[in-house]
Amino acid sequence: MTKTIDVALIGGGIMSATLGALLHRLEPSWTIRVFERLPEVGQESSGPWNNAGTGHAALCELNYMPEGPDGSMTAAKAIDINEQFQLSRQLWASFVEDGTLPDPSGFISPTPHMTLVWGDDNVDYLRRRWELLKDEPLFAGMEYTEDPEVIRAWTPTLIPGRKKSQRIAATRSTDGTDVDFGALTRMLFDRLQADGAVVHTDTTVTGLKRLDDGTWRLKLRREVGLSTNEAIARFVFVGGGGGALKLLQKSGIPEAKGFAGFPITGAFLRTDNPEVVARHNAKVYGKASVGAPPMSVPHLDTRLVDGEASLLFGPYAGFSPKYLKTGSYTDMFETIKGHNLYPMIRAGLANLDLVGYLFGEVFASRAKRLEALREFMPNARDEDWRLITAGQRVQVMKRDPDKGGVLQFGTEVVTGADGTIAGLLGASPGASTAVHIMLTIFERCFPERMPQWRETIRELIPSYGTRLNDDPVAARESLERTARVLRLVPESAPELQTAAAGSGTA
Repeated sequence: MTKTIDVALIGGGIMSATLGALLHRLEPSWTIRVFERLPEVGQESSGPWNNAGTGHAALCELNYMPEGPDGSMTAAKAIDINEQFQLSRQLWASFVEDGTLPDPSGFISPTPHMTLVWGDDNVDYLRRRWELLKDEPLFAGMEYTEDPEVIRAWTPTLIPGRKKSQRIAATRSTDGTDVDFGALTRMLFDRLQADGAVVHTDTTVTGLKRLDDGTWRLKLRREVGLSTNEAIARFVFVGGGGGALKLLQKSGIPEAKGFAGFPITGAFLRTDNPEVVARHNAKVYGKASVGAPPMSVPHLDTRLVDGEASLLFGPYAGFSPKYLKTGSYTDMFETIKGHNLYPMIRAGLANLDLVGYLFGEVFASRAKRLEALREFMPNARDEDWRLITAGQRVQVMKRDPDKGGVLQFGTEVVTGADGTIAGLLGASPGASTAVHIMLTIFERCFPERMPQWRETIRELIPSYGTRLNDDPVAARESLERTARVLRLVPESAPELQTAAAGSGTA
């Protein structure tokens, strides 16, 4: 007879790793098993070269503060995203302090977050955005300038070769980070395994069925030898990235009905040339092209992976019916059901500009891609850059009572009514806000346990249940504490501060 386990985590990425680490701390006696279809954990969307590693805190990402039809803006979404990222920083810092995580430099590094725009309308937009954010406690210290020499001092690659007549503007926050989510995932799973959890790699969950007693039967297939097995679990988390939709549909829970997925491929230009890399230390975001999904906002990023620095530019979007980078070309078609076909059609008709954008991206030449890079780095040389394939992203399409169906950007949490199953759909800023997502799952799936869990959660995540941005002192103390513990405090750079002060706008 198959022994019932307490928690089954489907997918070996940052989401399952975060949930497993938190549940183990809250309920050390619970048995945890992880099922990952690839030979190693952290290889799909969590892999360092499958994403840009931006610790999404809305410090530079303009898509969190879009303009309304009348030109109005609100900082609410940007503040919410920053609040959510602070929860992750706090948990990581607590795990470093208690030894759950080793040297934090193995997964996180201080990297300024910048935004660069050009043209009168965009410069006006960026200044108004900065005006809204500069006095918010979580955005304290954000700088703004229209002076090319100040921008050159911030990162030298953005100015040489640029037309002097071009009006530009930039913001910078030194609170930004670069995160290797693959390394963080491996560290969390290493500790879980040391504490008794079992991680099954090369194991695919092919079926998911709720039994009469409320537990779940997982059908398993070993990818080496193709033998089959099963597991019984009291709680199931479906965190298999793009593969989550298939399993949530197989689970039969009504909460998964009406959801569909729109897969978008990604690619980056990458350089490891030490001379080029040494001249740029920042993640620099721009404005998205008309029709582009938010995940395709162009950015020129410093990446630090395994101690080696590189630069990425992109992402260049495209289309593939795969739901995972290592998935099948039948993925999308296998998830089309009677309950989600109409929402898919309605969402598609409402996003024809996106279809046109993707069509153009699929057939873009290398010269066209380099042209986009040179809008950020005018003197970029062709021979320094190579194209790499990024992770697959699956945007959520779902039913909408007014529009029939909508294409939703972000991460969607799906939970069963009885709290025995939860899953995730969607994309960015998922990894950066993994802790917030797991706390949401706790509140939905374990409401009866939350009273006894809250004290431990607050020890690990001091701002849980509050809003840091409403308390300037708490916000500053949290940022200072996590920066110190995670070794994110940047070296002082008085010459940059002097240059910024001399600009008159920074």
